Amino acid sequence: MTFRIDRAAIADIPAMHAIRLAVRENRLTNPALVTEQSYVRYIEDGSTWVALRPDRILVGFAALDRSDASVWALFVHPDEEGAGIGMALHDVLLDEARRLGIGVLRLVTAPGTRAERFYRRAGWAMIGRSESGEVRLRRSVISARLGA
Repeated sequence: MTFRIDRAAIADIPAMHAIRLAVRENRLTNPALVTEQSYVRYIEDGSTWVALRPDRILVGFAALDRSDASVWALFVHPDEEGAGIGMALHDVLLDEARRLGIGVLRLVTAPGTRAERFYRRAGWAMIGRSESGEVRLRRSVISARLGA
């Protein structure tokens, strides 16, 4: 399946949020903590991208938190997993971090999940656990793209 990556717009928020709520892993334990309003600041600062099929159906999204050099979100609709969408969004995040002069990115994810395995394969290293038990990962973005 083909897709393209575009900068997210405010109009994309409902579809992004629907994907966030549809994921099988890393589900929100309290959906009230991430509302549609939560996406606005990442879109307004130009740090959010969407993956779209040719029919403009949104199938994934990613957001960089510039303020603390972290990945705020990277989610793909469960029906679209395995098509390379996650890695394409990941690479856009790394490229943007490089462009902004960010040397190291951080993120947290649930342990033992596909997400943790995805990030580890993409060169992320574990740096510990959060207070809630999530895996804390970091990755240098100064180096070349994945595989280098």
